[in-house]
Amino acid sequence: MAAGEKIIGIDLGTTNSVVAVMEGGEAKVIPNAEGNRTTPSVVAFTDKGDVLVGEPARRQAVTNPKRTIYSIKRFMGRRHDEVKGEEKMVPYEIVGGDTDYVKVKAGAEEMTPPEVSAKTLRKLKEAAESYLGHKVNKAVITVPAYFNDAQRQATKDAGQIAGLEVARIINEPTAASLAYGLDKKGQETICVFDLGGGTFDVSILEVADGVFRVISTNGDTHLGGDDFDEALINYVADQFQKDQGIDLRKDTMALQRLQEACEKAKKELSSAQSTDLNLPFITADASGPKHLQMSITRVEFEKLVDDLIERCRGPVLKALEDAKLDPSKIDEVVLVGGSTRIPKVREVVKKIFGKDPHQGVNPDEVVAIGAAIQGGVLSGEVQDILLLDVTPLSLGIETLGGVMTKLVERNTTVPAERKQVFSTADDNQQAVTVRVFQGEREMCADNRLLGQFNLDGIPPAPRGVPQIEVKFDIDANGILSVAAKDLGSGKEQTVTIEQSSGLSDEEIERMKKDGEANAAEDKKKRELVEARNSGEALAYSVEKTLKEQGDKVKDSDRQPIEAAITKVREAAKTDDLSAIKSATDALQQASHAMSEAMYKSAADAGAAGATASAEATPDAAEEDAIDAEFEVKEG
Repeated sequence: MAAGEKIIGIDLGTTNSVVAVMEGGEAKVIPNAEGNRTTPSVVAFTDKGDVLVGEPARRQAVTNPKRTIYSIKRFMGRRHDEVKGEEKMVPYEIVGGDTDYVKVKAGAEEMTPPEVSAKTLRKLKEAAESYLGHKVNKAVITVPAYFNDAQRQATKDAGQIAGLEVARIINEPTAASLAYGLDKKGQETICVFDLGGGTFDVSILEVADGVFRVISTNGDTHLGGDDFDEALINYVADQFQKDQGIDLRKDTMALQRLQEACEKAKKELSSAQSTDLNLPFITADASGPKHLQMSITRVEFEKLVDDLIERCRGPVLKALEDAKLDPSKIDEVVLVGGSTRIPKVREVVKKIFGKDPHQGVNPDEVVAIGAAIQGGVLSGEVQDILLLDVTPLSLGIETLGGVMTKLVERNTTVPAERKQVFSTADDNQQAVTVRVFQGEREMCADNRLLGQFNLDGIPPAPRGVPQIEVKFDIDANGILSVAAKDLGSGKEQTVTIEQSSGLSDEEIERMKKDGEANAAEDKKKRELVEARNSGEALAYSVEKTLKEQGDKVKDSDRQPIEAAITKVREAAKTDDLSAIKSATDALQQASHAMSEAMYKSAADAGAAGATASAEATPDAAEEDAIDAEFEVKEG
């Protein structure tokens, strides 16, 4: 490795991603281009063909929902028939047949999940390069412990497309344990409780003098902070529909605003007993504009998500059972993921283990820090650390009658190699098909097919005579190679289960080159694109308000606003950054008069109570706006 070369650590999350690096003997989180320590895992495609990543993408999601891709991690290495529920939860288009690997469509372009994830990884790579002052070529990337072989391979592919050699894929809870236990002496048994945006993982580990050994792991790939948001969104939308007769979930723009507000309310309720949702002009009908105003208490929120929190118990108890440990034998519980800040979650953890969880690590950053430590181990910067991870699910082959014959049991320490001798099922059988499955069920039909291959050229013989040795080899990333050998003839066939992400080596290389070629240009465009999007979003929002509520706006207010909208749109067609910003500012100024008139009109129509409340808390309302002040943006 070149002198001074670093291996960065990346937590590639469902909702947010974080990058860290070892420096001066400690792991440091690297801020992104916007100066934030976490980067939203969001990628957007504009109608001008520009690509936005992170916070700029998230900010314009309200006005560009069909081409703003988020929660892509849920689709990594998955086929359509595996993610039917998740597909309904996103506003962007998912394409392909039932047995095809998922692709997403943004405008005319179809992309694989690794391709989309690579854009987030590239942004984090650039942040690291800017911070370190030199090129970064290698990374340790984390995945949920319960990610299967296909999902791990897809994550590795995403890294390659982003121009990163993935030095190691490690499990998120294992990474968290590294961050927690780096300076610990003596022996401890810890539980890592990781409730992220899209997945829940729990791992039991033994930490002793630099050796981190995973004893067991369990989890739920369909449980996370997004589900808590969804419960609150449905509650608020149901209440609004009851009061106003309008279902906000059927209006894409309104739903995006509601999602933003509910996520914010969820976070506030971790430290406050109640919070207010204020969304002026959330929608409108023949009687005029509608404003959403509602108070939510922590008790109400906890009731809504009680069944979700209770679902955390099962995987924890199963992990303890697999580790053959009583909860009282756990020395520390390390919390990972933003959702572990919810007081009720911490309360459940305390009830299970009889002790308060450890508070010494930042749940948003601990996984990336652990990944950076593992990067330091691989580069030789960190000494005397040994990480012994496990495979989360059993691996085996199909034998006579569709039975799953396991060669590698779950919770086997990796890397690992297992061999077993099989024979033919019929007389004079000259070929066998080796079908490789992953899962815990007894029958292969109930498990996941990872891949298959043929071993032919077996000399004719009675059934049961030929000896065929099957070897499973799992590397440190948890990725599997399978070999079958006829011990009589010496004929051998090997397959690495790498086709599982749905991308060939050639496709990955092409995507990687495309990304590299466009990286410098994309960087230059970023500021211009953000300004253009901000202006266009504002113009769209104001124009929508004029269209819906035009009869309530005086001509004297309308004319300067229409002129300002035209100026913004004309400026947005150019590459003149200052002209775009100037026109956007002018439109914002012109719209204030309209906003005041709208409030007055609403008050005259008998909505004085709602208006007064919104005016009394302008700061709260403005906070809910993403790109501009609420009276303009949300018209």
